Amino acid sequence: MDNYAILSIISLMIVFISSLFAIFLLTVKTKNKTSNRLIAAFLILVAIDISSFFYHRFIDMPLTLEMIRMDLPFFSSPVLYLFVLSVIYIDFKLKPKHLLHGLPFVINTLILIPRFYLANQEAKLSFMNNYLLTPESISTLIIGHIQVIAYIIAIFVILKKSKKVMLENYSNATTAKHKWLFQLNVISSFIFVVSTSKTIFKFFNDDFQTINIARIIVVFLVLCFICWLILKALYDPGIFRGIDSKLLPVENMITKNETVINLPDDKEVQDQIQQLRTHMIEQKPYLNPTLTIQNLADDLQLPVREVSILINHHLDQHFFDFVNEYRIQHAMDILKDPAKKQVTVLEILYEVGFNSKSSFNTSFKKYAGTTPTQYRKNNS
Repeated sequence: MDNYAILSIISLMIVFISSLFAIFLLTVKTKNKTSNRLIAAFLILVAIDISSFFYHRFIDMPLTLEMIRMDLPFFSSPVLYLFVLSVIYIDFKLKPKHLLHGLPFVINTLILIPRFYLANQEAKLSFMNNYLLTPESISTLIIGHIQVIAYIIAIFVILKKSKKVMLENYSNATTAKHKWLFQLNVISSFIFVVSTSKTIFKFFNDDFQTINIARIIVVFLVLCFICWLILKALYDPGIFRGIDSKLLPVENMITKNETVINLPDDKEVQDQIQQLRTHMIEQKPYLNPTLTIQNLADDLQLPVREVSILINHHLDQHFFDFVNEYRIQHAMDILKDPAKKQVTVLEILYEVGFNSKSSFNTSFKKYAGTTPTQYRKNNS
């Protein structure tokens, strides 16, 4: 079996798996319709791009359609970026302004109009046969690579910002989603680097067999990426939990001229801290597993902005850690109580406001320096 046959088989597998998964995402009943549609669109774009490695054996694609197919990857990075936004923010909606993400495709199409789209069939064929030697192909590569790098950076920035906001505003925050999206961006970045290396190699080497080997490596990585994506969706169907896009990190709430707010020893600030701690001890709002900083602010009858600055700035803790300290202390009291020896660790974690065993164990060890089971043994 020659290299091109191997390339065709792997490509066909990618197209089949991607199309099947895309159909599933578009038809399954879910609350994450926008996210599903966006990742399905991304998979379809990948399938169309990869399909060129096998359909040429069977179909003579019209040159105009072939050029459009070659340029469709301009939509891949924007769609992946919008997918990340839709997963992170619960209030995300596709809007007309998002059409601006298609600007690189439009610019590239305009560049191709004079010498390709408006040319006759013979001129189009000559253009395609010498595509890598044309200035248009160079501009396509430059625009495309700049675009991909920009979106990779944008996704990393969004993930960092949203993770901070989540920890500052939600008591049951989980970073699993951010870790997964971070992995998604890292893997896609790695494939981009390998693909770019293959493209550069193709410009300086005309050995067809060697180029095919490089292509096989790229499509095999894409196949692994698609399979990983499917397995992640199967193993972690509830991984998505969004935050409000209107929420800002505390550092963005505080302006330089807010001298009163920035003084931690100010009497008003100290009174609010005492009010907050008293409320946490007496009312035990942390027992609510879905407690948010907005809920706490409503209970205290204080603006959510003030409560957020109070905890995340003056107490120098994320809201997530602040609430979990009270939960862990409550759990420690139960674990030490001889009358509650029969209560399991799982029952305790739900009782004190956690909704995840892994999150409870991580927070407990961070706060107490040991596991819940060992803590109970040491204090029995």
